[in-house]
Amino acid sequence: MDQVNARQRSSSWRFGAVALLITLPLAACQSGPVGEVAAIDIAQGSEENIASLTSVIQRSPRDPEAYNVRGSAYGRGGRYKEALEDFNTAVQLNPSFYQAYSNRALIYRFLGDQNAALKDYNRAIQINPNYDAAYIGRGGLYRKAGRVREAFNDFERAIQLDTTDGRAYHGRGLIYQSQGQHNFAIEDFSTAISLSPESAEPYNGRGISYLALNDEENAFADFNNAIRLNDRNAEAWANQALVYEKRGDKAKAANSYRRAVQLDPNYVPATEGLARTRTG
Repeated sequence: MDQVNARQRSSSWRFGAVALLITLPLAACQSGPVGEVAAIDIAQGSEENIASLTSVIQRSPRDPEAYNVRGSAYGRGGRYKEALEDFNTAVQLNPSFYQAYSNRALIYRFLGDQNAALKDYNRAIQINPNYDAAYIGRGGLYRKAGRVREAFNDFERAIQLDTTDGRAYHGRGLIYQSQGQHNFAIEDFSTAISLSPESAEPYNGRGISYLALNDEENAFADFNNAIRLNDRNAEAWANQALVYEKRGDKAKAANSYRRAVQLDPNYVPATEGLARTRTG
């Protein structure tokens, strides 16, 4: 199979044949679904914030945008059932409300209904073929399902639409990385970082590709940055531990693996790494 080259990468996807040449397990960050609703933010779902948004709905009960805004707040607060109800109302009031379909798709993903999510992403794109957020969300859905070519095409489409959402580059970078095309992956992760400098995941992803290219110093710096931005990222702790392990510092490696296991007891690279490095 052909590899993506510099001229092809902006117009088509060809699967690379280069294997990931690392002897110990690395952890690409597999965080939750990407889309319009951000990671859980308790403040967004607070009673005070919801009460304020509810008062807007009470004044304008036929305004679909009001339900979409409150649904997004519910979603950011982890209140998925309430979010789903608001997005349902939004699209009932306005069947062409493509943003609400895309938002509802993300909630369906969190609730485990991938078919419903895909249907909503498709509907959002059908209504507005230039809506980059829906391509990014659908691309994430396809990637998780192993539909790599379709995922790549969706991330690529969002990038062609001049998206400023770093998740498009992060998603495409993960695909390049999975095919062993680490220079392209690093470029995409770097762009994602420039667009979303407070996101830990692109740092973790870029660190993996740096380590695959034997650039240990840059890899270590990226894993440290990922932890600084999100110290509950088990994958980043395990990857930091791997660098310590490669350097022969088993004590520090064991400490980092131990932290990863505390965060995710079922994370195999962390449990196996801790078993290799702990003493006594």
